[in-house]
Amino acid sequence: MAVVAMTMELGVRGDEVAAGVAKALGIKIVSNDLAERVAGRAKVKKSLVQRLREGKASLLERLWAPGEEIALFTAEEVFAAAQAGDALIRGWGSTLLLRPVAHIPCVRVCAPVEARVRTLMKRLDTDDDTYVREEIAASDDAHAAAMQSRFRVRWGDPVLYDLTLNTGRVSIASCVEQVVALAGRPEFQETEKSRAQLASLALEAGVRAALAASPETTKVDVTVIAKGGRVTLRGMVEDEKERKSAAAVAAGTTGVSDVVNELRTMRRPRR
Repeated sequence: MAVVAMTMELGVRGDEVAAGVAKALGIKIVSNDLAERVAGRAKVKKSLVQRLREGKASLLERLWAPGEEIALFTAEEVFAAAQAGDALIRGWGSTLLLRPVAHIPCVRVCAPVEARVRTLMKRLDTDDDTYVREEIAASDDAHAAAMQSRFRVRWGDPVLYDLTLNTGRVSIASCVEQVVALAGRPEFQETEKSRAQLASLALEAGVRAALAASPETTKVDVTVIAKGGRVTLRGMVEDEKERKSAAAVAAGTTGVSDVVNELRTMRRPRR
C-alpha cells in the first residue's frame, strides 16, 4: 500500500503535483477532509481549524483555540490515514510526523517567490501584486511558526525531506515522475519492521489524543511509548486518581493490549 507525505508552500502548484502523483499511483489525496474530523474531535468549528492552519486566525482565536488538542488530534488522523494506506497525505505536518517510517517518502514542493506570485495572481484573477505578496508572507510565517512550535525544526530545512522539488525550474510532469520513481524504489517498500514502526507511532498518537479528550486526563502531559500493543506511560501527574485515570484511558484505547504505568505523583498539587 503506497503512502506519500507531501508538504508545499502557497502558490507553488503543489496541488497539481499531488494530483498527478495520486493518479499515477492510484491512491487518494488526504488533506482538506482532515479539517472536519479534527474540528469534531477538538469541538471547534472547521473554519477555525482551517484559519489556524493557514495563519489567518485572529490573535484572540490563537489565544483561545485549544492548540495542543488540535495538534494531538491532527497527529492521530495523519497516522490513521497512513495506516489505512494508498494515500498521499498533503500537509498537516505529515512529512515530519511520518518521517520515522522508513517506507513513506517525504516530499517538499517549493518555488521562488516570483513564480509563486505569478501563479497566485493568475489563480485569483487579480493584478494586486502587494496583496498576493502579503498572503504568501503570512502563509510562510504561519507555517514556520507552527513547525518551530510543534516540532522544534526550521521549516524548509532540506534534510527533513527525501525529495525537494522546485516547480519554478521543474515541470509538473517531471515532478510527478520523480515522486512516483522514489515511491517505487526498494528503500521505500513496506517491511515488517516499518509496518511495526508505523503501528507503534499511530498507537502513541491515539493514546495521547485519548488522554486529551477525556475530562479526567485533559491536563495530563506525559510521555507515551508504544511497542507492539504495549504502552508505557512515564512522567508526573497530580495525584493517584489522575495516575489511575491515565492508565485506564490508555488501556481503553483501541489497539492497546497492555499498559505499564510508570507515572509518578507530585508532592504538591499543580494548583
